[in-house]
Amino acid sequence: MTVRSRRPRAVSALAAAGGTVAVALLVGACGADAGSDTDPEHKAFALPGKTLTVDSSDSELELVPARGDTKDVRVTRWFDGSTVLGGDPKVTWEMKGDRLTLGMKCSGVIANCSARHRVEVPRGVALTVENKDGRVTASGFRDTLKVRTKDGSVTVENAAGPLDLYSSDGSVTASGVTSRKVAVDSKDGAVKLELTAVPDRVEARSKDGSVDIAVPDKKDGTSVLYDVRTDTRNGSVDVAVPRADNSPHHVSVRSDDGKVTVRSAN
Repeated sequence: MTVRSRRPRAVSALAAAGGTVAVALLVGACGADAGSDTDPEHKAFALPGKTLTVDSSDSELELVPARGDTKDVRVTRWFDGSTVLGGDPKVTWEMKGDRLTLGMKCSGVIANCSARHRVEVPRGVALTVENKDGRVTASGFRDTLKVRTKDGSVTVENAAGPLDLYSSDGSVTASGVTSRKVAVDSKDGAVKLELTAVPDRVEARSKDGSVDIAVPDKKDGTSVLYDVRTDTRNGSVDVAVPRADNSPHHVSVRSDDGKVTVRSAN
């Protein structure tokens, strides 16, 4: 495993000269950036079944379907980091069963690290993401996609399978969605959904942020009616789609502090 540590000689020289303040200024001014890593590492992991859980922390995470009929999970990682009066910064990856764990160790009196991972998932695999402290993006999945993040935004594009998204501190955005079942929950951030196919059920909840849902009002040239239920404790409600209580197409929205909008995507 390759470990990168940027600027160690400059930091050591300054520390030896007693320039503690200078060290702080140097590291603070030159923030770590995984994008500066021009030689990313690659690794393939065998997947024993049709489910995959990606457990990630302290990293930006991108997830895409793998090309072709590969059965392996392919990971690319970028890393940049440095520490002062601490251990060498490093990133780790490990597969146990159907769980892929991506981590980073970066600690010291002054620690400055940045990591990014791209995960290519075999087709036909149900994907669960458990993320802590980092933005998550996913695009092009046709199978079940479930994302849980504790500190970071979630962005999904062109999903077709059942979709279940949750963020405890960050916005949730999904566009180009053709999923028949969609569930979204944000504890501190706005929710925006744009569906391009008529869903069976959409459930959205935001504890502190607006909710904006766009659904098609026509299917095969015929108008579509929705059973829309809304609940907001501190915010306005704007429903601008045809409605019928007995419709098989259900939209349920709840916001504790924010505007609720259900509108046409056509």
